[in-house]
Amino acid sequence: MELFNQENTMFPLAYDEILQRVRAIDPVKYSSTRNYINGAITHLSPYISRGIISTKFILSEVLKKGYKPAQIEKFIQELAWRDYWQQVWIAKSDAINQDLKHPQTPVSNNSISKSIVDSLTGVEALDDAIEALYKTGYMHNHLRMYTAAVACNMGQSHWKVPAQWMYYHLLDADWASNALSWQWVSGANANKKYVANQENINKYCFTAQKNTFLDVPYEAFASMKIPEILKDTPDIELKTPLPKQTTLLIDGTLPTCIYNFYNLDPLWKKDISVNRILLLEPSHFEAYPVSQKTIDFILNISKENIDTIQVYVGEFKDLVTDYKLTNIYFKEHPLSQHYHGIEESRDWMFEVQGYFPSFFSFWKKCKKQLTY
Repeated sequence: MELFNQENTMFPLAYDEILQRVRAIDPVKYSSTRNYINGAITHLSPYISRGIISTKFILSEVLKKGYKPAQIEKFIQELAWRDYWQQVWIAKSDAINQDLKHPQTPVSNNSISKSIVDSLTGVEALDDAIEALYKTGYMHNHLRMYTAAVACNMGQSHWKVPAQWMYYHLLDADWASNALSWQWVSGANANKKYVANQENINKYCFTAQKNTFLDVPYEAFASMKIPEILKDTPDIELKTPLPKQTTLLIDGTLPTCIYNFYNLDPLWKKDISVNRILLLEPSHFEAYPVSQKTIDFILNISKENIDTIQVYVGEFKDLVTDYKLTNIYFKEHPLSQHYHGIEESRDWMFEVQGYFPSFFSFWKKCKKQLTY
């Protein structure tokens, strides 16, 4: 397995460097500039999605610097969105894989425009962002929304395959945040669709492009036909390149901690002796495929920060049987419900659980737990 090239990535692997990034957050500047491609964003999303640090930890570290919640409410809200999407996933389970609130309409295909995949839409900011996604595993949130709007609302692709394509390439791949955000853009998880024209893109991406299919007033979107450049929608194939399985060295007298794609916490039970296993289940990655770059990232960041961790490529039940595991620990997650053993809670920002039909009904409850 080729090692992830740290020199060419925006995302360092060492835990100390991740903590430095947390300490460097400017939540006030973030609030006012986050929609611009050069805004004061944190670049912490891959570490949050992989369970290396939690939203609760980030909020705690920021508040320690003396900021008051009223000063940085937008920053706190953006962290809370991540927990909100996770709560929706827990409550709705596999239902988030279909249109959640409304059927997306109109839909002309169940793939994605070839011009998007090839970064040849003709919209410079969009094409540059897709190229950067392939190179770095990251895309600015505003560009994600633009991409989703072009794919679903201009190209009339059903949201799911485009969402899978983006998830495949993102180092911060979080199916709840990704799928439900794509549904929000397409109108399947919102009461209206999200659209952006060329003027909006030029403003936030510092481009000056004209005469694209997006260079129209907003009222034109309601009757827009599929632009010619988006009409070719061949099937795409997304497969996860998993490493080959090697024999594990298991101490049967010790407990076993199961790490996975959503839990790579380097501090978890760090001070006790346990078997530490990164479980890569083929069934998981068949349903939620990710790229070589993402696999390299999780393998190397685990190796960098979690002493004695070993990798098992196979199903949970086979791991337990093959190595006669009994005393097993794992962290809660919607995709870990078939595990058995001792389930430990994740670090949620707020003591607000359950399904809320909108983020702001969720936020209203959360806000009560902050001291303004």
